Amino acid sequence: MEYKDLEVWKKSRILAKSIIELAELLPIKENFAMGFQIRKSAISIPSNIAEGCGRNTTKDTLQFLYIARGSLYEVETQLILCFDFNYINQLQLDELINQITECKKLLNGFINYYTSKLITKN
Repeated sequence: MEYKDLEVWKKSRILAKSIIELAELLPIKENFAMGFQIRKSAISIPSNIAEGCGRNTTKDTLQFLYIARGSLYEVETQLILCFDFNYINQLQLDELINQITECKKLLNGFINYYTSKLITKN
């Protein structure tokens, strides 16, 4: 299966787009600090899923899926910080956390699939 056909990759792209659009609305003083970091983390999610799918071994694929999952948690934390600093409101936070939760579930399922493949081989 091509990585571009994966639901987890598609949903993580939508999430990345939402995060980048939100980052553009941050105050100018945060554009280079928090804005840069949250954009970088969001872009990392679909990028690492794609890179993992391009690897030759299940173990390598899993490593990149774990990195993508770590980036999901990083984005979630950065969004909570944006809320703490009143850069986003509760509704914005809730909508993005819902997208993150959906991506987490899909990504965890994908990780479980590859983990079972790794266990089966051993």
